[in-house]
Amino acid sequence: MTTRRAVVTGASSGIGEAVVRSLRATGWDVVGVARRGERLAALDAEVGSASFAADLTQQADVDALAQHLADSGPVHALVHVAGGARGTQRVENGDPADWQWMFEVNVLSAQLVTAALLPLLREAAADGGHADTVYVTSTAAQTAYPGGAGYNAAKAAESMLARALRLELNGEPIRVVEVAPGMVHTDEFTLNRLGGDKAAAERVYEGVANPLTAEDVADVIVYALNAPGHVNLDLITMRPVAQSAQHLLARGPLRPKLDR
Repeated sequence: MTTRRAVVTGASSGIGEAVVRSLRATGWDVVGVARRGERLAALDAEVGSASFAADLTQQADVDALAQHLADSGPVHALVHVAGGARGTQRVENGDPADWQWMFEVNVLSAQLVTAALLPLLREAAADGGHADTVYVTSTAAQTAYPGGAGYNAAKAAESMLARALRLELNGEPIRVVEVAPGMVHTDEFTLNRLGGDKAAAERVYEGVANPLTAEDVADVIVYALNAPGHVNLDLITMRPVAQSAQHLLARGPLRPKLDR
């Protein structure tokens, strides 16, 4: 049986790195993609993945990635994790540069890499029965919140890309999966969003019982990829138990309310 190969974007940290590790642990060949080549190389040495350094908002880099993949083997799955948030400003005082960056890294990158890799995914599906695309969006794509409009808009657009793609691929054996996590505590996401303010980033998670981890999200992605090929998990929304909704977050220990 041919070993399946996945391309994982955003692989140098956080959820993307966790997906690379989890896929390798279940027997996949993995090509990790990110801008920081030195971090990819360290991950390769540890888990046996391959890597390709690229800025997925740049067409030339995406074309080079596609050519590298075509030359090196089949592509059975694309897991698009690359993205991010910048700023917490309201609509009236948002920085257009932050909004443009969020659109480019969350939406444009998804379109560019999907368009470039679909021919390879189709070839793999013809030989192996099916292929997969997975897009990591966010619960921010589903519910707006004050100070989140730029990220809300970018992730909602990425979500719509995945939903439209699923319709466009109807009749082909290519699954389109969207995973929308709520609060995930990673080393970089909130830190980058808040401009490197470590104390402010830690306050976001203060008192929250067990926020999701990158490994939690990776487990769900790997489950979706390893599910029988005829099963498509269209949308998986996942949150920590302490976060009942985007705006409703419990801080402090979770305790049952017992009538005594």
